[in-house]
Amino acid sequence: MKYLAAFFFVCLLCLGATASECAKAYAAEDAPGNATGDVKADLGKSEAPKGATYKMEELLVVAPPVIEGNQVNRLGSQVTTVTEQQIEDLNAQDFASALRKTPGVVVSRHNPVGSFGGGEGGAIFIRGKGISRPGAEIQILVDGIPKFVGIWTHPIMDMFSVDIVEQMEVYKGAQPVLFGNMAMGAVDITTKRMREEGFRSSISAAGGSFGTVAEVAEHGGKTGLFDYYLIQSYRRSDGNRANAGGELQNYFGRLGYQISPNWRADLVFNRTDNWASDPGSADGTIPPDGTFKTHDYFTVATVSNKFERMDGYIKVYNDKGHIDWVNQFNGGLRNGSTITDWNNYGVRARETFRPWEGGEFMVGADFDFISGEVDFSPPNPPTHFDNTTFRLISPYVAVSQLFGSKDRAYLIPSAGIRYISHNQFADEPGPQAGLILGYKNTELHVSYARGINYPGIFAKVQDQLFMPGPDNRWESLTAELVDHFEAGISHKINDFAKMDLTFFRDDGKDRIVVATPPPFPPVWTNVGSFKQQGVEASVTVTPMRDLAFFAGATYLESDPADLPYAPSWSAGFGLNYRFLKRFQLSVDTAFVDKHFVFSRGRQTTALSVDRVDAYCLLNAKLTYDLTLPCRYARAQLFIAGENLTDTDYEQKKGYPMAGLNGMGGIKVWF
Repeated sequence: MKYLAAFFFVCLLCLGATASECAKAYAAEDAPGNATGDVKADLGKSEAPKGATYKMEELLVVAPPVIEGNQVNRLGSQVTTVTEQQIEDLNAQDFASALRKTPGVVVSRHNPVGSFGGGEGGAIFIRGKGISRPGAEIQILVDGIPKFVGIWTHPIMDMFSVDIVEQMEVYKGAQPVLFGNMAMGAVDITTKRMREEGFRSSISAAGGSFGTVAEVAEHGGKTGLFDYYLIQSYRRSDGNRANAGGELQNYFGRLGYQISPNWRADLVFNRTDNWASDPGSADGTIPPDGTFKTHDYFTVATVSNKFERMDGYIKVYNDKGHIDWVNQFNGGLRNGSTITDWNNYGVRARETFRPWEGGEFMVGADFDFISGEVDFSPPNPPTHFDNTTFRLISPYVAVSQLFGSKDRAYLIPSAGIRYISHNQFADEPGPQAGLILGYKNTELHVSYARGINYPGIFAKVQDQLFMPGPDNRWESLTAELVDHFEAGISHKINDFAKMDLTFFRDDGKDRIVVATPPPFPPVWTNVGSFKQQGVEASVTVTPMRDLAFFAGATYLESDPADLPYAPSWSAGFGLNYRFLKRFQLSVDTAFVDKHFVFSRGRQTTALSVDRVDAYCLLNAKLTYDLTLPCRYARAQLFIAGENLTDTDYEQKKGYPMAGLNGMGGIKVWF
């Protein structure tokens, strides 16, 4: 019976193929849109009497599966875009799930809902980067503002709700000019906004295996110069085994006002309230380690401008959060706790000028303040680390020039640099350069960038509280650096297919580690290094308006060979197929080769010894568009299945993931 679900979905696919002619019989009738109302008008080509009127027919167009596509920015870097439509088609319930099939991205987790901590209990890794905890090499931004725990300097997945996402841009190499510190890889989230006049609302509810429930309510409006968007969502699950439960709550609001034709003001607020428990290893060798609770309050105020030859913004932000890691194992007493508070705030400004034909000149500056404090218990009274603030000031500039025309042959050279001034560590420059060469639908790109990752407050915390000796040298640390090289080619065949092939290499040095005795005492130092190189390929094919395919694969070589979450091979496949007018089938599958796991400890003696076996997963979602009696409403039913082949697999050693499981629900738009 374990293959029943997979068989069911395959049968539906075959049924759809045989019924394609039947579907054409409905083409002249009105049909409800897909999950985002993505429709195109068919104006018709047949002749008719002059002055005749026509009823415009809606043609349903499926979105590309897995990713929206790859583009190359003006700095010569490849960017992968994932939109809210791909997230919905994947039935992704959280941030990590939304990126689980993106080429070059590997995820780790052990709870169906909720991420436990900021490491292997819930994290994303981009081409082997992001493996260090504390600290991280990957920056995740919301509307251009980095969001991470100020003390430990890494993002927590539960602080990023998929429900607020309009689109995500995934940068798989260093981006010093655009994003600055902590950007050896980056994910930039653009939040939802009401862009057209009028009002719209939606509500969805779903339930599934392991007592999982999900609810999302959205409402947006735009009238004249004013617009707003509101989102509330709730998810909870008991987990696939004991102590694997979790809960996610999210509250989002956006207010916007068009001050003039060229100036706009926006205010974004987002609150998350989450928890997840650690189930421990299945064999009991790793005991459960408590519950991880996060609370985050994120606010961004933006004034932006857009003129014919210039555009830009000024953003003022504040990100305040709290973590309660309670009931930690503590030798079996289960009374340990780590209580973290942080407050990151600052101002970011950027302006892009186009003073002459084909030229682009970008200038900006970021003023970022990172602060936090932490308490550890036991002992009793708790060990306390006082509030500390790190300050970074980083101006940057970039210039690029388009020669020729994108209709025929063209050339775009670019260069830029960001200079980071840190109040605790040595200043660092981050240069970047690129070259794009294209002819019609074929494009070549090459780029170089130096990524910068400064020590976080965690270095001072561990020095003062846990490292003996009068001189542990945290203040003499320097930033971790990586030299990123990339070269790629893409080719597009009209609207039928897009193919991308990218070669990459990362040379990292000055990794921040603790040199363990002898001699005594242990001290912070910059000695670690790594190399990673590989190739990534992807293709999206849309043979007809109601069918789209995607396939992608990444090959990665790492030195040291035991770097965690850096599988030699990873690959994904997806399809979206709309049939019988009202049905859509979305299928995605992923293969991840065997690889080492657990975050790479910041010690000179650190080795990775635990690894998980290779696995291949098959997931699918089937939707059905309902006709409602109200002309201003539409609805959609769905059923979704994960791990349809009931594969035994792990993303963390000793932590078995869920077998065959499913979810069903309804979404209504007004």
